[in-house]
Amino acid sequence: MARCAVCDKSVHFGNAVSHSHKRSNKIWKPNLKRIRVKVNGGAKKMYVCTACIRSGKVERA
Repeated sequence: MARCAVCDKSVHFGNAVSHSHKRSNKIWKPNLKRIRVKVNGGAKKMYVCTACIRSGKVERA
């Protein structure tokens, strides 16, 4: 579920570095919304990131 249907953006892993420079695991998740999208003349619900919605890569139904 955690993947954009348009640009395939998904979670990223890395280190969270504290003020004392201790490192712990961190996950950055994409900002996904479940919206109705026009696909082949019909409407379909898809998970799309907000960057794709704002840029106009998706046409809402």
